[in-house]
Amino acid sequence: MKWTDDRSGNVDDRRGSGGGGGAIVGGGLGTIIIAAIVFFLGGDPSAILSSSGSSSPRTEQRELSQGDLQVGEFVKMITAENEETWTKIFAENGMQYKPARVVLFREGTNSGCGQAQSAMGPFYCPTDQSVYMDMSFFQELQSKFGAKVTEFTIAYVMAHEMGHHVQNLLGTLDKTDQLRRSGRYSEAQLNQVSVATELQADFYAGLWARYSNEREKFLEPGDLESAVEAAEAVGDDNIQKRSQGYVNQESFTHGSSAQRKEWFMKGYNSGDIKQGDTFNQLLR
Repeated sequence: MKWTDDRSGNVDDRRGSGGGGGAIVGGGLGTIIIAAIVFFLGGDPSAILSSSGSSSPRTEQRELSQGDLQVGEFVKMITAENEETWTKIFAENGMQYKPARVVLFREGTNSGCGQAQSAMGPFYCPTDQSVYMDMSFFQELQSKFGAKVTEFTIAYVMAHEMGHHVQNLLGTLDKTDQLRRSGRYSEAQLNQVSVATELQADFYAGLWARYSNEREKFLEPGDLESAVEAAEAVGDDNIQKRSQGYVNQESFTHGSSAQRKEWFMKGYNSGDIKQGDTFNQLLR
């Protein structure tokens, strides 16, 4: 993808300071499965984050490499493009957009939802309205899940997490949280709510790509394909096949590979936020 000149001041880069300790989750396949399950987490991840344990904070400073600095500039750019696009979309619908913060970290850091750790994968914390990203996740996405990681892959992941921020601003996450806490629904039904939440964030990511490209013309050949490939790689059916050798659709929490592709592309092709009601489509 082509770079733009826009940069956001809402990026907190903590990679040069000591983190809150490394991931407590065991390495190998267990880490990969956990990262995949909570990847693109739609609700409040505090329970998962807290359960992973705690460790003494480290205070050593790390010098960022030239590559690290370039990644930071890229994240500032994508954050800015999200802010500009969602400000426009909200204004078109008579609302005011409040930007999210993006936190870059290594190994571990504190979040409003508890201890953030590398094994969690990228996630959105509604409590402090921040997206947390350890860039090492993308190495696993490529090596363990088979997705070719490009700059636009990272842009898609960030746009998905920003989609959860949009859901938070619109009150969607509050409603889904109330459903989870009500005790009136089975686990299978709540899984469907989770799937609808995640697929709507995919729709919002596609919508962001459409609006932002119309403004900046930053998409290059293969960019959309790389986003779709990443979405398919973390589909529940693909993850289950790799981890347990079979697929159990009732346990889906993020949507199948086909669904994730479908809703991302629907957002991109429609360019209409009103067509992103995944809840009405899936929970009839």
